Amino acid sequence: MNTQTTSKPDSIISLPIEGMTCASCVRRVELALKKVEGVNDVSINLATEKADIQANASVDRMSLIHAVEKAGYDVPASQVELAVDGMTCASCVARVEKAIAAVPGVTLANVNLATERASVNGQASINTLIAAIKKAGYDAREIDTSAQASDEESQKKDAERTLLMRDLIVATVLALPVFILEMGSHMIPGMHEWVDRNIGMQTSWVLQFILTALVLLIPGRRFYQKGIPALFRLAPDMNSLVAVGTLAAFSYSVVATFAPGLLPEGTVNVYYEAAAVIVALILLGRSLEARAKGRTSEAIKRLVKLQAKVAHVKRDGVVTDIPINELALGDMIEVRPGERIPVDGEVTEGRSFVDESMITGEPIPVEKTIGSAVVGGTINQKGAFTLRATAVGSQTMLAQIIRLVEQAQSSKLPIQAVVDKVTMWFVPAVMMAALLTFLIWLAFGPSPALTFALVNAVAVLIIACPCAMGLATPTSIMVGTGRGAEIGVLFRKGEALQLLKDTKVVAVDKTGTL
Repeated sequence: MNTQTTSKPDSIISLPIEGMTCASCVRRVELALKKVEGVNDVSINLATEKADIQANASVDRMSLIHAVEKAGYDVPASQVELAVDGMTCASCVARVEKAIAAVPGVTLANVNLATERASVNGQASINTLIAAIKKAGYDAREIDTSAQASDEESQKKDAERTLLMRDLIVATVLALPVFILEMGSHMIPGMHEWVDRNIGMQTSWVLQFILTALVLLIPGRRFYQKGIPALFRLAPDMNSLVAVGTLAAFSYSVVATFAPGLLPEGTVNVYYEAAAVIVALILLGRSLEARAKGRTSEAIKRLVKLQAKVAHVKRDGVVTDIPINELALGDMIEVRPGERIPVDGEVTEGRSFVDESMITGEPIPVEKTIGSAVVGGTINQKGAFTLRATAVGSQTMLAQIIRLVEQAQSSKLPIQAVVDKVTMWFVPAVMMAALLTFLIWLAFGPSPALTFALVNAVAVLIIACPCAMGLATPTSIMVGTGRGAEIGVLFRKGEALQLLKDTKVVAVDKTGTL
């Protein structure tokens, strides 16, 4: 018996298509797409203006888009929001933006350090964008606006802040004795002599070596895990500055402790306290930065909390409680007195009054009867009714409001473009300045020249941080748009904040709509 097996397509690629007006247009687009090598099947819906293409892994999205455009139709650009993990300074932002912009089909890339998000306009697929970001050394994922996803993201951020605080405490506890042993004489006269008499200077250095090694290996490992690979990619960031500076100070001190004969006379000194204290101070700065980010994102969290967690769904005559992210269009949902309406819908049974102040600003509850539209997140009053879901997930009005605020917070002010140009070259410039500092002090500095050269080069590396420049503007946007959302003012674009300073008159109607 002969059997014919058909291999399953590796993927389904969906494309929105503009310009189709009749069945002939559909046929023309279908033929154009089927000519692309690797395409197995094409399904086009004229009503939704959407094409679903079954193709193997070798087919990329851009080849399909070019085929549609060659046939005389358009594939509209879409906006994608991605969460980007691993960015620590403004140089990281420039690097991620450059990686995204290099993806075929991308027309605009906007990365925000404060919100840790990337907003991308164009026709590139999400998987291609994520792959490009990962190749640049960072992690990315598509943003989910559901309440459950928001809770998970909040828990993840809380865990990161907890880990950061733990590392800060460990670094501080270990670095403090090192600082006292080496720098105590600056505060307490005769401290070095006391240490030398009681435990010996060599023993003191060995103790400092052990404590500093623990600082670098435990709380400080994050700098080396990210900074060293960035150096090998020829894309140094703030982690690279800290890694090179602390390793230089630590390595020199190790040689001075265990092999002093390798150093010129008069240069046998240790700088363990520099490496240990810098790690502690940088962690302190990042801890404060993480707290600031957490506070400025509170407005988004409050909006997300307006979403119901579960819905009472009627299926096959049985009412079942299911999470709202599992709802489908057309589901029949019971809404009981005092509950938040889970999704947008149309009343099919019952009667009640609904508090819609979160949407319209109107303080008086609005009557809802059969045929009335209701909005997810609004609060039902004393009555009960059944609705048919007309929008779920990211398509609900509340989800769109959340996305609007997030996009405003992720946008860049015009002035940020100037900052980005500076910070893009900041880290390489600092490393060059540190190298020049080392060479100049080594060649022209007083004796011991090697010691002075090392100390000053490390100082240049570890005090130069572009974080303040990169965070100032986006953090101000987060605070402004977040505070606005709290009091019912929604900004569609962050640049509206910069333009608002020139506003003379603001006119609103009775519900506060501009």
